[in-house]
Amino acid sequence: MLWVTRSHVHVDRVACPWLIKRFVDSDAKFLFVPKNQIDHVAAETGAIPFDTPGVELGHYNDKCSFETIIEKYELTDPALQRLAKIVHAADIASELNTDELAPGLEAIATGFGILLPDDHANLHAQFVVYDALYAWCRLHVERSQ
Repeated sequence: MLWVTRSHVHVDRVACPWLIKRFVDSDAKFLFVPKNQIDHVAAETGAIPFDTPGVELGHYNDKCSFETIIEKYELTDPALQRLAKIVHAADIASELNTDELAPGLEAIATGFGILLPDDHANLHAQFVVYDALYAWCRLHVERSQ
C-alpha cells in the first residue's frame, strides 16, 4: 500500500513508517509532501494519510499518530506499548519529560533531521534506531514480568 504524510520527518513521522513496515504492511511505500498537499495526493494516489491534522491516523484523543496506528491495527505487543509511551513523550513537546527515554529519542530525531534532510534517507537511517529501541523494550517488558 501507499502511505502519505508531511515532509521533513521527525519523531512520529519516523516511528509511524517503522511501525507500518514492521507490523502492518511490509510492502509499504511512503510519500512525503508539504502539509497543504496531503489531501490532494491522497485523493490522487489512493495513499493512506497519517500524522497530519484531521486524518484518522493522526493525533487523536491525546494520542500521537504512532498510538492511533497501534490502536487501529489492534497491535497488542507489550513491547510496542512501551515504545508507544516513549514515542508519545518524544513527539509531544509538553510531555517530553514524562518518559525518561523520550528526550534522547527527540535529540536523535533532531540530529538525523540535520544530517539527512531527505526524508527517505532519514527513514532508512533511523529504522535501525527503532529496531534497537524495540529490542530494548522487549527486554524491558520481559524483565518486568
